[in-house]
Amino acid sequence: MATSEQVSQLRDLGAATIYEAQGAKGALDHGMKPIDPTVRLAGPAFTVDCRPADNLMLHYAVQKAKPGDVLVVDAKGFMEAGPWGDVLTIQAMKVGIAGLVINGCVRDANLIIDLGFPVFCRGLSIKGTAKNQPGKINVPITIGDVLIHPGDFIVGDRDGLVVVPQAEVASAIARSLAREDKEAQQRKAIEAGAFTADLLGLTDTLRRFGFN
Repeated sequence: MATSEQVSQLRDLGAATIYEAQGAKGALDHGMKPIDPTVRLAGPAFTVDCRPADNLMLHYAVQKAKPGDVLVVDAKGFMEAGPWGDVLTIQAMKVGIAGLVINGCVRDANLIIDLGFPVFCRGLSIKGTAKNQPGKINVPITIGDVLIHPGDFIVGDRDGLVVVPQAEVASAIARSLAREDKEAQQRKAIEAGAFTADLLGLTDTLRRFGFN
């Protein structure tokens, strides 16, 4: 498992940097966004596979997740119900859950934002849900084209979400730090008068297309 320092590093590095540093892989699709763009999220995935418009498994999951876990829920992208709201948020915060990523909608957005609980979702829906259908916890799930295993790390911010395989946390951090250092040097070079085309080795490509 990653250390608390590594989790903090992932959160600070951010989704875009980690995505690029680990070889442009693991990004969830652009439809998954935070309801509050100021939040940042990082932690191991506690996965939940549930039926559309039914939140029985979410009530079960908040009993079983550990402090620091991120609930990562496949609600099948259903947009006409909000299976998560303020009551489940308060419950999740009480047990120390770090945040929610749901392939679906939530409701009570203003209250969730006021509570400061990081939530990433496809949208908002005021419609309620049933509490009748079984599902699964701690199983591999897929959101978009990204496979997420229990224990994989989820990093999210205003830009979006990226998944870091549990075994690759250390290497993802090392590559991300190296990328940040490289970009810091590029910013210094730009301040000194350099152009991005030169810094990225694009000059010859531009010339081949007749842009001199």
